[in-house]
Amino acid sequence: MTVDVSSEVVIRRPQHEVAAYAANPDNVPSWYANIATIEWKTPPPLALGSQVAFVAHFLGRRLAYTYEVVELVPAERLVMRTAEGPFPMETSYAWHAVDGNHTRMVLRNRGTPAGFSRLVAPFMAGAVRRANRKDLAALKAILESSGDR
Repeated sequence: MTVDVSSEVVIRRPQHEVAAYAANPDNVPSWYANIATIEWKTPPPLALGSQVAFVAHFLGRRLAYTYEVVELVPAERLVMRTAEGPFPMETSYAWHAVDGNHTRMVLRNRGTPAGFSRLVAPFMAGAVRRANRKDLAALKAILESSGDR
């Protein structure tokens, strides 16, 4: 069973600001509830081929995986993939200006669970969708409150 979940949010900040914050792996633990730590495997800044290791807690399990950036269009699109671990995954971010001060961000996760993850695959899409919505709400709150200072 393939998991393919897209979630989106409109954030009251310009596109370049939303993209710069969301695409910076160092910021990930502040807005992704399930991500505990990140570690750069290649030197920053983020570029095509960059590798970043993540440790997450999801569905009661600890997951450690490394994403590689496979597509990067600054302030427009970021695609990362991992082929290792229990849940090979592709995560993509897309940013679109709604107007000069509002940005629509789309977060998409897709992959095919393997091993233990395959057993919980029927529940995974819903869990990913709920997590993504919470994460995007946290990102929106952070960026909108930082713009009000």
